[in-house]
Amino acid sequence: MSTSTAAVHDLLPPIRRRRTRVGLVAGGLGTYWPQFPGLLPQLQESTRYVVDRFGGLDAEVIDTGFISDAQEARVAADTLRTADCDLIVVFLTTYLTSSMVLPIAQRAGVPVLVIDLQPSERMDHDRFDTGLWLAYCGQCPVPEVANVFRRAGIEFRSVTGHLRSERAWRRIERWVHAAGVRARLREARHGLMGHLYPGMLDVSTDLTLLSTHFGSHVEVLEFDDLRVRVDAVTDAEVRERVALAREVFEVDASVDQEDFDWGARVSVGLDRLVADFDLDSLAYYHRGLEGEQHERLGAGMILGASLLNARGLPAVGEYELRTSVAMLAAQALGVGGSFTEIQAINFDDDVVEMGHDGPAHLAISSSRPILRGLGVFHGKRGYGVSVEFDVQPGPVTTFGLGQDRDGALSFVTSEGEVVPGPLLAIGNTTSRVDFGGDPGEWVDEWSRTGIGHHWGLCVGHVARDVAAAASLLGIDHRHVSAPFDDADGFERSLGSTRR
Repeated sequence: MSTSTAAVHDLLPPIRRRRTRVGLVAGGLGTYWPQFPGLLPQLQESTRYVVDRFGGLDAEVIDTGFISDAQEARVAADTLRTADCDLIVVFLTTYLTSSMVLPIAQRAGVPVLVIDLQPSERMDHDRFDTGLWLAYCGQCPVPEVANVFRRAGIEFRSVTGHLRSERAWRRIERWVHAAGVRARLREARHGLMGHLYPGMLDVSTDLTLLSTHFGSHVEVLEFDDLRVRVDAVTDAEVRERVALAREVFEVDASVDQEDFDWGARVSVGLDRLVADFDLDSLAYYHRGLEGEQHERLGAGMILGASLLNARGLPAVGEYELRTSVAMLAAQALGVGGSFTEIQAINFDDDVVEMGHDGPAHLAISSSRPILRGLGVFHGKRGYGVSVEFDVQPGPVTTFGLGQDRDGALSFVTSEGEVVPGPLLAIGNTTSRVDFGGDPGEWVDEWSRTGIGHHWGLCVGHVARDVAAAASLLGIDHRHVSAPFDDADGFERSLGSTRR
């Protein structure tokens, strides 16, 4: 975490919802217990280790205990069904029958991850008898369970490894993080305020899709909902918000104090709007006319929206609902996500310059962000203060929400690296991203995925985490990676995973 990022985190504490809820079931075939008296205690010891590891994750763990037959499995399934879990993990400690696993997946109605972690890297063949070997054969029922899941129409996911394998635990943790995305979107309340930017056909989204795909709710808002809250802001609250902004931002000499005060006033009102409607994200746009109040509100959103982004609540312009959803998913993964579009290409350096005017995710800035005064917001009415910064140098992932002809939504990713170099000083959030190949070809391939005009720029390489989240949500994941050159681009089949 950079010094700037740490300061933003301290000044703007994150907004949190409930923790991810993970159901945990461990089991083995009870027929073995009287045959091999030392086996069950060994498996229970392994189970305690797994429970402890899950307890160390940022998740609420519902542990149903150890099951030995199909009847106990049904009791565990009923417990998990009422617990409303985001993910169920079934730990195969040794062989068990698929009849012990299937009812858990069927009754709970929640995505399931099967894990089999033998006690160590290998057996001691010279010393082991049948009872000791059975503690190592958790892999044995994996194909059986996978086959039954396929025949039952249940998505199968598994992690095979040994108990203290950090590589296996990284894979397990990826699924837990993905469950966090599922949880966040299941319960999310997305604010949509104003109207579509005229002519942006790609931005238009059927609001019902978010409810049917994710379980989210879209709260349709008017700018008047914001107006009445801004009207109620006191001068003392404006001064406090200006003081906060001066701690967070480097305030450029171009900032007019009257515009600064107005942005601060709108910011306080925006916080109240978010609280009153219990929002998890906000997408907005209002064109306005000749300086009337709604135009001033729309132009005054950038400061407050950027502060909300830093606290983990995506607030984006241009009515970009799908991008605010992707950015909320990125926030659930802990990788930020700043509102982004393609701005230009530097073919000498092989980088895509991307960013946006308007709200920025201050918590992933490479340095102290700049607040700059602008007389014109390009393509929009109004004037005021804007934010200028670039994302932290190093690995990044572009992450957006695509939509197809049939209305199906998809997660779209590409991984690159933010590299140093010249940037425009025009109040935009520009970053130079190297995707490992010809940047023009990257633009062509990225545009073919079904992505829209905007997406989030996230820190780290997290495409695999996004793919896992797509799996749990039952949607496609599409990933663009180098090399991009494929003749004229007409024959290439996009990498797509239907979940």
